[in-house]
Amino acid sequence: MEKAIAKEVPKKSGEFERQPVPPSHFKDWRKFLGMYAGEHAAGTEFVIGPLFLTAGVSAFDLIVGLLLGNFLAVLSWRYITTPIATSQRLTLYYKLEKISGRKLVTVYNMANGLLFCFLAGAMITVSATAVGIPFDMPMPALTDTIPNSLSWVLVVLVVGAVISIVAARGYNAVAKFSNIAAPWMVMVFLIAGIVAAKRLGVESLADLWAVWGSGSEPFPGQIKFTFWHVLFFAWFCNAAMHLGMSDMTVLRYADNNSIGWTTAAGMYVGHYMAWISACLMFALYLKSPEAAAIFESGGVPPVSPGPLAYEVAGISGLICVLVAGWTTANPTIYRAGLAFQAIFPKSSTAKVTLVTGGVATIAGLFPAFAMKLLDFVAVYGFILAPIGAVIFFEHYFAERIGLRKNYAEVKGTSFNMGVLAAWLISMILFYGLSVYQGVFLSFFTFPAWIACGLLFLLFSKIFQKK
Repeated sequence: MEKAIAKEVPKKSGEFERQPVPPSHFKDWRKFLGMYAGEHAAGTEFVIGPLFLTAGVSAFDLIVGLLLGNFLAVLSWRYITTPIATSQRLTLYYKLEKISGRKLVTVYNMANGLLFCFLAGAMITVSATAVGIPFDMPMPALTDTIPNSLSWVLVVLVVGAVISIVAARGYNAVAKFSNIAAPWMVMVFLIAGIVAAKRLGVESLADLWAVWGSGSEPFPGQIKFTFWHVLFFAWFCNAAMHLGMSDMTVLRYADNNSIGWTTAAGMYVGHYMAWISACLMFALYLKSPEAAAIFESGGVPPVSPGPLAYEVAGISGLICVLVAGWTTANPTIYRAGLAFQAIFPKSSTAKVTLVTGGVATIAGLFPAFAMKLLDFVAVYGFILAPIGAVIFFEHYFAERIGLRKNYAEVKGTSFNMGVLAAWLISMILFYGLSVYQGVFLSFFTFPAWIACGLLFLLFSKIFQKK
């Protein structure tokens, strides 16, 4: 999933950071199909798949909920993000700057960069579970929030340092590493899922259905997932990319709007096949004597990608976990560094990226970011998605109600209060409702998006009249 969160174009000459992409640089569907398939078969899949089982999900809710939720995500990319990307041909940052002003984009960059750091930290945690196996390192439990051993701290620090150094070398190093690893990782996910299914005795669809059956009670500290939880999570786990318009930066190179359909490769390779494969690996582990002993003692079995993949696929599985976490954390740290570097333009990108990697590594020391990844990803999309509504509603409705487009650019202001007010009010209102009602946050992502867009039009009407 979360390499997808990291897709932004680097700030180099010739990348059209502050101008529309010319027709000579448009790309066809083949450039996007493989990219999306590889971007979404990432380190997060090794964690999110098992976490569905810890939430007590049933077979129908998981398989059908993912099928429909991922389709809604594809529709969002195709009909919300892509048409605006091909119409504007601008990066998210530059388009947002035209509407909201440079200072408000700085606020957005800060929020984006910090969330990137936490996500990268979770992926460093994932890779560390693979590195720690030869050293017999105690793995973090589902309920762990702080480091559980000195060996854990040392392994995370080493993994984080290596990842940060590669990210600081720049976009080419990051992209080259990811492009080489992505096809191999997809195959390992598929093979590991098949092997786990065979060892579970799956010979038919009915057998696969029986692996999860009618679900179970969630593990301690987890909420019970229903069909609707699965559907809305699958739809909005990448809300920052489609509803939030982050993928404008990538899709502005598309030669036509139908390229939005290529996102289905990412959703159904990564967020369907890979999630279900990881579920099967964890289901196999839950039937092991080790897991049974933990249950009998009143404990909670750990969700540790390294041991899970090693049990099913051996050394290949172990390497896949290491590389999957790496290829997610690498571009994520790099993109977070770019976001922070825009705030501190006098600092070199390499230095800022190294500092950013340090922050991500510290986050990786705390297993809570990985063990609560379902909640974190929901929060990530919820925070960043409403900004995309500002772009969407301005694009389609501003002129219809007599508003100027690109108001900050026309007005010459660096801070459009209407945008900030709409963003904050929509987030605070629906986050408060989520907490007060005890409702999973992904249920409120789309209402918050709609509210932000409508409030933006309202406040713009007031401020522009003045």
